[in-house]
Amino acid sequence: MEKQYHVGFDDSHGAEYAILPGDPGRVEKIAAFLENPRFFCQNREYTAWLGELAGKTVMVMSTGMGGPSTAIGVEELFKTGVSNFIRVGTCGGMALPVTGGDIVIATGAIRQEGTTREYVPIEFPAVANLEVTNALVKAAEKLNLKWHAGIVQCKDSFYGQHDPQRMPAGYELLNKWDAWIKAGCLASEMESAALYIVSQMLGARAGCVLNVVWNQEREKAGLDNPRCHDTEPGIKTAIEAIRILIS
Repeated sequence: MEKQYHVGFDDSHGAEYAILPGDPGRVEKIAAFLENPRFFCQNREYTAWLGELAGKTVMVMSTGMGGPSTAIGVEELFKTGVSNFIRVGTCGGMALPVTGGDIVIATGAIRQEGTTREYVPIEFPAVANLEVTNALVKAAEKLNLKWHAGIVQCKDSFYGQHDPQRMPAGYELLNKWDAWIKAGCLASEMESAALYIVSQMLGARAGCVLNVVWNQEREKAGLDNPRCHDTEPGIKTAIEAIRILIS
């Protein structure tokens, strides 16, 4: 087949499983947890490495930030033969029990972004694949990590979350933020909704594990609020989950 326009490669990689960080700078770090890691391709925001796990080829490819580039990446990966996706990223906690250093396994995402509205009407939920989610939970338990599983908020504007009072639409952002918290939303990030909706439309399997950096709601409440930039817990969870899925 021809090379895909955005990711820059064809189906010669032979991978059915892909780990998807947002940051291109994390790709090599994640690939180091695989056997025989090697650079594969780089184009635009899409940096890809390959490796092996339990006898299968696994790709690690960055998606960039936000829904549009995530959707394009998943679409083109699927065309080249990848049918199982696990996003590994970072998030900010929203529910008070979620603290820096924890991991969040996203069972579904609030579609407060624009990409998925061009796939399916807003009433359709963005939900993770059950088999992938169960594998992530088993992996987190095996690794003895502090984990949470539940709904996350997926938005397009980082600064709309962190500085909503500055925005002309701040009244809406603040009201919705309060609603998500009251409904039990665990954390906020930017890519899971696109991953889930696009995978659903394609017939692929997708899950998401997020490293919690901090929790602005704990800070507002005057609670202990550690900051953690270590991404290894989520990476190790994704690696072990793929091993479980392969077996």
